[in-house]
Amino acid sequence: MNLKLTSSLILIFFAGFVTRPDSEVVNTKNGGLFLPEGFEATVVVDSLPGRARHIAVNENGDIYVKARFAEKDESVIALRDTNNDGRADIIKRFGGSVKERGYGTGMRIHNGYLYFSSELIVYRYKLTPGELVPQSKQEIILTDDHAHGMHEHIAKPLAFDGKGNMYVPFGAPSNACEELFRKPNSKGMTPCPFLEDHGGVWRFDANKLNQTQKDGYKFATGIRSVVAIDWNKSDDNLYLVQHGRDDLLRLWAGLYTPWQSAVLPAEEFVRVKDGSNVGWPYCYFDQMQQKKVLGPEYGGDGKIVGDCDQYEKPLLGFPGHWAPNDLLFYQGKQFPERYRNGAFISFHGSTNRAPYPQASYIIGFVPFKGGQPSGGWDIFADGFAGVDPIVNTSDAAYRPMGIAMGPDGSLYFAETEKGKIWKITYTGNKSKFGTTALAQMEKRKSMSHIRTPDVVADNLDKDKPVAGGQVYSVYCAACHQRNGMGDSQRFPPLAGSEWVNGDKKRLVEIMLKGLEGPIEVKGLPYNNIMPSHSFLSNEEIAQVLTFIRQSFGNTAPAVDADEVKKARQALK
Repeated sequence: MNLKLTSSLILIFFAGFVTRPDSEVVNTKNGGLFLPEGFEATVVVDSLPGRARHIAVNENGDIYVKARFAEKDESVIALRDTNNDGRADIIKRFGGSVKERGYGTGMRIHNGYLYFSSELIVYRYKLTPGELVPQSKQEIILTDDHAHGMHEHIAKPLAFDGKGNMYVPFGAPSNACEELFRKPNSKGMTPCPFLEDHGGVWRFDANKLNQTQKDGYKFATGIRSVVAIDWNKSDDNLYLVQHGRDDLLRLWAGLYTPWQSAVLPAEEFVRVKDGSNVGWPYCYFDQMQQKKVLGPEYGGDGKIVGDCDQYEKPLLGFPGHWAPNDLLFYQGKQFPERYRNGAFISFHGSTNRAPYPQASYIIGFVPFKGGQPSGGWDIFADGFAGVDPIVNTSDAAYRPMGIAMGPDGSLYFAETEKGKIWKITYTGNKSKFGTTALAQMEKRKSMSHIRTPDVVADNLDKDKPVAGGQVYSVYCAACHQRNGMGDSQRFPPLAGSEWVNGDKKRLVEIMLKGLEGPIEVKGLPYNNIMPSHSFLSNEEIAQVLTFIRQSFGNTAPAVDADEVKKARQALK
């Protein structure tokens, strides 16, 4: 394969992937959002320092935002509207005892306390009426004291029942409990050792200070990663939406097609009870077949069920990689009856659907009746991305994240890329709300960021003239994106990166050995683990490194196979 990458070939390779907003996607009303008829959106704030993760709204309308990036004493962003124009005119920061690197989340008001979490610590403040910034002492409720420190899936969202308990997930530091982390064809460990103190939800005393995990009770297990979690007061149960596993194609290319890897496995919406086992890492839910199947690490081929029918089946299976990042059961009275006791879910948007367009970037809604989903799901809010198709995660203008309900029954949505917040109110006639009002939103399910992609027509890799680009598409684009810009959260950019354009030897060694975070790239923190790619040949590593060093605006010298060979020998 020819390693020479001419500028003309690179232009050809990327020419079909330029995306621009058009009149069908961009909305100038409602702060850019598309909503069902009768709903209106007001922009509370256009952007925030530290951006935004989860949010909570106090009984007087004050808004508390969990900052996505924070220095010490800046984890919480407090907002107040003093002139009742719907926009925040006072913004203050406080709370937290350490610098945070993007994964800190969790923001809830419970029994007069403001609870929030960093990657490793759950804090709270006692709220006093009239005080925007609490003058009470910051208390530490829970500390993740594991020796391993930071790892993937470390976010700690929070839920509370009515009996004084707090529920906190401990995400699994693994994709699918492979013996060799994220290496192709690696078998899974049986039993999975991570399930002892990860991969589940633990229950704690919501009022006890300075707890660690050993003070908690393992409430549910077999759960890979959770960011969306809420206690449903109408049926007194805990619910969550799990992030499903990744990399079916990259790790098991002989079993899965690029299309299957893009749309599977499901993001599982689950009601969990004491002792529930959702089945990770042994099984995953296939929303197409409507059943749990055995994971490839454990002998599955996408069809074999094995003993997977013994695990908790989801209420709904959403398409793969949609990234459910918040869940709220609506208890307000402002919205039409359809929404009472139903579940709002924010889908942050996929990062790893290559070679197909990225998907979701919406707020979904699941109607409930009698404690059960009453059929299907709605698109409640769309337009966050501002572009369709979404080829790269960085193409999306906004990515929805936090959901909170205000004292008047309005909803608030926060997004992570700029820290924009919307307030959603209903101004229509509730008695006339129904099928007609929902029809326009239902039509949006035909757009490429929501529909199931066509195997051929939606494949963005139909023509791949560049050798290194071919390797990049299979092994790198799912994380670093087709434009090399990363996803701004877990996966760093390659464009203009000092890691890419710098020392060739270091770059080759990263490909061969992998890299564990946290690291900084272009001044921003990233914590996801880059697995070893030593399974690639010397020629393939040289090709893909040359490609990234001479694409995405980079102009660094090429890497040849002999350089990779020498580095591989030196590491033995």
